[in-house]
Amino acid sequence: MLWLGLFFNHMAFTLSVPFFPLFLHNDLGVQSGLEAWSGFSISISFLISGLCAPFWGSLADKFGKKPMLIRSGIGLGLAHLANYFVYDLCTFLLVRVFQGLMAGFSPASIALVGTNTPEKHVGYALGVISTSTAAGGILGPLAGGLMSQWIGLRGCFIASGLITLFSAMIVMVGVIEVRERQAGTRPSVLDDLKQAAVNTRLMRIYGLILLVSTSAMILEPLLAIYVVELGGSINHALLSSGIVFSAVGIATVIMGPRWGRIGGRIGYEKTLFIGLLGGGIGNILQLGVHHLVGFGILRFSYGLFFAAVYPALNALIINYADDEFRGRAVSLSQTASQFGIVIGPLAGGILGGWIGIQFIFLLTGLTLIGAAWTIKAIFSKQPDRTLTG
Repeated sequence: MLWLGLFFNHMAFTLSVPFFPLFLHNDLGVQSGLEAWSGFSISISFLISGLCAPFWGSLADKFGKKPMLIRSGIGLGLAHLANYFVYDLCTFLLVRVFQGLMAGFSPASIALVGTNTPEKHVGYALGVISTSTAAGGILGPLAGGLMSQWIGLRGCFIASGLITLFSAMIVMVGVIEVRERQAGTRPSVLDDLKQAAVNTRLMRIYGLILLVSTSAMILEPLLAIYVVELGGSINHALLSSGIVFSAVGIATVIMGPRWGRIGGRIGYEKTLFIGLLGGGIGNILQLGVHHLVGFGILRFSYGLFFAAVYPALNALIINYADDEFRGRAVSLSQTASQFGIVIGPLAGGILGGWIGIQFIFLLTGLTLIGAAWTIKAIFSKQPDRTLTG
């Protein structure tokens, strides 16, 4: 039931959000600085979400993850519906701020899985739950591309809102959380930050999450534009870019659970290294492709390796954090992820309009490869403590 709720929530998100650049251009009349405004409109929501994540995480530890899932599902549904009534850039940005305030569905889901799953099955469970967002990321852009041909992007906003509210209903009815109510005074967000700061291993994972999220999102405001540059018809740009967006999701559905099981056998640090290295090489290879079919195939290949990264990072957080700190540790990781998602679209929007999109493939590829070899060097200096989940 949680898998279904997260699936529909992410499907609703990707039904419309990846096409913001075309919405800004065609519906809101943004002509100059389209790449930059696209990046900013995506980033502002995640900036607010990142700032709020520790607060929501603290409430989740106090009252449970399920109430946070319901709160986020209802709030995000209303935010999607509000986009239907937007006709100027300023109002659109205000709605994006509200959407950031209501975010938190995915981290609450991960925290619930991490705290309600037996230790030996955590890696596999996180791998499975990661396929829900990947599956939603497959159907969302495809459905958005098709629906936009019939009802326009504003109609897609209505669909996103209704589907998100449905995801909240699934959680409300079908998800059962087993938890022990913690007694005593709750630590503040500042206390959480201080507790995480003394855990060197956790801080390294947070740094990697920031880097990985930045690299994953740097193309978010540009892919629809890049599809047109590669020869995609402007009239069918939504559908073409939806297919390209879905390629990585398909690869994640295929490999996500497998990487979770592999991580449980060989260690999550090793699977993280493989995922980062493969993702970096996959990004660089996209430099040499100048037609849609080849670009889609390379995006899929990149996704097969990159699917190892997030399950490994989430599993390492669960392993490195103390039992009573896990919910807040995951929320802090979401803060790092959200800041990466803030930086990524902003950097992509600015760099894409300045030096070209192809250079971004090279930059992100080299960054991921550098991160892979850095963590390999770090973990090789530590005592052998292969984690099994």
